[in-house]
Amino acid sequence: MKKNEKGFALVLSLVLMLAMSLMGGALIVISAGDHKSNNNSDEYQQTFYVAETALLEGERYLLNQFLGPYDTSNHKRDTSKRNLPANQASVWNGSMSKKNYNTGDSFYFDTSTNCYQSFSEIDKTTLKVVTSESWNFGKILRDSFNSASSQEKSEAERLQSYYYEYFISRIGAAPYRGTGSSIRKGSSDTGNNGMAYRVYGCGIKKGDDRMIVALESTIVLPK
Repeated sequence: MKKNEKGFALVLSLVLMLAMSLMGGALIVISAGDHKSNNNSDEYQQTFYVAETALLEGERYLLNQFLGPYDTSNHKRDTSKRNLPANQASVWNGSMSKKNYNTGDSFYFDTSTNCYQSFSEIDKTTLKVVTSESWNFGKILRDSFNSASSQEKSEAERLQSYYYEYFISRIGAAPYRGTGSSIRKGSSDTGNNGMAYRVYGCGIKKGDDRMIVALESTIVLPK
């Protein structure tokens, strides 16, 4: 070996070690980014499902009003209380009625007017609503368990980070045409005057990485 080549192997080893360290660090960063992206995607999907639950529950609220509340003791509806609910008299300020949780719960999160503010196209100076409700999604699941494994209970408690909220506005008369024994007026298809409602629903994930998904639908009930 020539005298001026002494120590070359050491230098080469150090250079290769540095290159491999940089490659390893880059792979760790890329992997962490992919993991975070996958987590964000999963959380968005879950929040979207919770928002869909909000719409379904809002629509069910209207149908229960229209058909009459269900009496669990008699296992039938109280048809004497059937109605097409009207908007409340005052303009709504965006506050939600907490239905299955309160400020003392360990998982409590102040959703404030997040759902209300998520619909920018609404004229908030004139908006009146039939009802506005906020529910904790995980607590509904947790409370529904008669018997469940510890893993199922743990998963339900994890979902206490999610809330679903809906508010409903009666938007006026609309043409109605429908079938089905649950809501039809006669035995055949028929055009009827109806009442239209808009259901606004939100899925909300609490935390530093708060996420909100807002959806809406329109439902028309026969007069």
